[in-house]
Amino acid sequence: MMEWLLYVSLLIIALAFVILVVSIISTLKSLKQTMNSVSTTVDDLQTQLDGITTESSNLVHKTNDLADDLQRKSDSLNSVFEAAHELGVTFQNMNQSVKRVSDSVSRQADERSEQAAKAVQWGNVAMELWSRWKKTQAKEAAGRTR
Repeated sequence: MMEWLLYVSLLIIALAFVILVVSIISTLKSLKQTMNSVSTTVDDLQTQLDGITTESSNLVHKTNDLADDLQRKSDSLNSVFEAAHELGVTFQNMNQSVKRVSDSVSRQADERSEQAAKAVQWGNVAMELWSRWKKTQAKEAAGRTR
């Protein structure tokens, strides 16, 4: 009877060991599938990361090109603004020159108009004297003929 108990115990231990081995094999298969899935996911992530790295690199190059282009255009605009400023200074100088010439012409015209007015006055005085002298001459001539 003791033997029989020993055989049953060995059978139970063997069955437990078989169940344990089957359970470990099942767990290991499941773990293998999970690891394969993780490996596939990591490969996909690596591929996506490579794509993102390439796109980021292209974006950095395009950004640098854009910054260089913007700098060149900014430098070009600076020269345009400098030219516009110089043109404004030139116009100011020209306006000042025209104002000086205009003031000079106006001043000379005023001086000459005063001289012309004096000449006209002297001319009127001379004409008046001439007219009086003529009248006096005419009266004297009329007085002699009578």
